[in-house]
Amino acid sequence: MFRKSFWLSAAVILVLAAQGCMVAESTYTKKVEETDSLNRQIGALEQVNKDLKVENESLKTKVDDLAQQVAEQKQRVADLEMINEQKLEEVSSEYNSMIDKMKAEIAHGQVTITELKGKLTVNMVEAVLFDSGKAEVKKEGLVILQKVIDVLKDTKDKVIRVEGHTDDVPIVGTLARVYPTNWELSAARAVNVTRFLQARVSTRPICPPLLTGSSNP
Repeated sequence: MFRKSFWLSAAVILVLAAQGCMVAESTYTKKVEETDSLNRQIGALEQVNKDLKVENESLKTKVDDLAQQVAEQKQRVADLEMINEQKLEEVSSEYNSMIDKMKAEIAHGQVTITELKGKLTVNMVEAVLFDSGKAEVKKEGLVILQKVIDVLKDTKDKVIRVEGHTDDVPIVGTLARVYPTNWELSAARAVNVTRFLQARVSTRPICPPLLTGSSNP
């Protein structure tokens, strides 16, 4: 009787021990799976971190490039401002020189000289350059044009523009056969002045004449 009870107790112990091992193995497996999952998450996060570092370096490079471009643009602006100041000084010098050379003509109201935004404008009264109804420059007009040339001949990087003007008095009689309208007369005058300037300032660019005036017949 005693031996039978002993074997029964031993069997119960063995069963309980087996059950205890099964619980421990299940927990271990679960922990291993959790660990693997965490390792995979860590690996993914490490890869994300590497990608972010690469992207950050790329952005730093772009920022440096943009900063370099901004610096270059600022330098260009500074250079252009310096060039502009030099040109303004040149124009101002030309203006003062022309004022000095043409004091008499200015005093008699034959010539007006203005300076605006780096542009020098010389306006000459029609009668100073041309006889009424004619396009040939008078001798007195050639003298005045020569004074303009004396001021401008040594300047560089400038463009001379000639504008032809006439009054709005209709052209009549035999003159109308040569110049049907004031447009033709102003064109002829501007061309003659341009040719005179080109002959004496051959190294300077001169724009084609800009023709203005009345189109009245």
